[in-house]
Amino acid sequence: MELTLSTPALLFSTVSLLMIAFTNRFLAIANLIRDLHKQFQQNPEKVVVDQIKNLHTRLRLIRTIQATAVLSLLLSAVCMLVLFENQMELARGLFIGALVLQIIALVLSVLEISISIKALQIELNDMEDQLGQNRFELFNLLSKTETEQENLTRNKQKNPGQKSGSDNAT
Repeated sequence: MELTLSTPALLFSTVSLLMIAFTNRFLAIANLIRDLHKQFQQNPEKVVVDQIKNLHTRLRLIRTIQATAVLSLLLSAVCMLVLFENQMELARGLFIGALVLQIIALVLSVLEISISIKALQIELNDMEDQLGQNRFELFNLLSKTETEQENLTRNKQKNPGQKSGSDNAT
């Protein structure tokens, strides 16, 4: 593979878009945490604490995504400098490192999205409890076994003395 000066420059736009997107997410989540903190001070509820914990995890993950993307950008820039010196092997190594860091940032962004889905589940749990059944399957992206386990736990909490069907089957 031929590595030209424009090859590492291709990563600049991708990293820039990642940084814009995740900076906006970071700011939105930080504001949401501030709002939830005010809500908690007025009316302390466990669901608010759970939401804040979830959002705090997401903030730490976003910070890691941003740091990884910046390191990718730095390696791309150094790669371009090394290309000016015609040190192709070192440039290839730096470019591969930049690509690996960018892949890590993208994988972490998928993880952050899955955590944000968990935040929606926390938010909608009270609605499900009020309706008496799980009517929001659209938002429930857990695996089937996790969903069954949550339903079993919920049923045991509502009917502590009653055995579930799976308990009777054994």
